Amino acid sequence: MVCEWRPQPHHLAFEGILNGGICGAILDCHSNWTASMHLMKKSGASIPPCTVTADFHVHLKRPTPMDVPLHLRAHVVESSEDRAVVEATLEANGKVTATCRGTFVAVKEGHPAYHRW
Repeated sequence: MVCEWRPQPHHLAFEGILNGGICGAILDCHSNWTASMHLMKKSGASIPPCTVTADFHVHLKRPTPMDVPLHLRAHVVESSEDRAVVEATLEANGKVTATCRGTFVAVKEGHPAYHRW
């Protein structure tokens, strides 16, 4: 999955640079949706399952500028019936500024995140 995202002034870490926590948050969200869509297609379901982050590791490789569109790319590298491992990148000006790898698990009725969207 791919996404273009533009930071807003309240995402600032310091002059011209995106906050590292925001980098992690958008990578987490994009990866979670990638896992959910993959699990939906794999199972033949008509709606994506509710998924949660089981583990997530972010590597901040260089400062991420605020003044350009940011590009997120994610793909599933492993999956089973109820979970997917996703690797993703955050890019600015054609350079990778952050990477991540995480495991996302489909939850069932009764879990607090079930049908949260």
